[in-house]
Amino acid sequence: MNNFEFYSPTRILFGKGSMNKIHEHVPKIGKRVLLVYGKGSIKHNGIYDTVMRELSDCKVVELSGVEPNPKIESVKQGVKLCRKHQIEVVMAIGGGSSFDCAKAIAAATFYEGDAWDLVIGHAKVTKALPVVCVVTMSATGSEMNNVAVISNMKTHQKIGLHDDLLCPVLSILDPENLYSVPPMQTAAGTADILSHLWEQFFTNVEDAYVVAG
Repeated sequence: MNNFEFYSPTRILFGKGSMNKIHEHVPKIGKRVLLVYGKGSIKHNGIYDTVMRELSDCKVVELSGVEPNPKIESVKQGVKLCRKHQIEVVMAIGGGSSFDCAKAIAAATFYEGDAWDLVIGHAKVTKALPVVCVVTMSATGSEMNNVAVISNMKTHQKIGLHDDLLCPVLSILDPENLYSVPPMQTAAGTADILSHLWEQFFTNVEDAYVVAG
């Protein structure tokens, strides 16, 4: 498959070597970067080192340990970092969980109330920091949509926040990042992709993205 660039409005950089274009794009978006990622596998497979090299001209602040089904507490922690360090762009590495957390952080940074208000619709997203996604696992498609699903363990809720301001401005889809993904995780991601397609295919809502022919 040939490399390509796609804009939807998310700019998609797809193909082998796409990681090496980070330094061409991210500093133009913002030079104070919040790096959002999970438990640290990116430090074992070399992705972290590549990203840090590509961001050598930027000030990087890290939010690690983002959990699957990201919790509102992680969002609030990220908001504090953004405000303290005057972050200009939120860059997430991983899959849907890291991306969703980054999107919620990007929006909640400009909201003075409880970040959970935005998720449950008690407040509206009015502004958001630009979000950049580096895909290391194919599953949710969060790297090019306007949705962030956040969990609140205290209220036992898992809710999707929708707003066009949450669309990432740039997503890096380098297939080499997926080489080290365990077979079980690849299978889980495939099941996630199919489940998202099926829920659209079988819906009775008009104008669904995927419908029966």
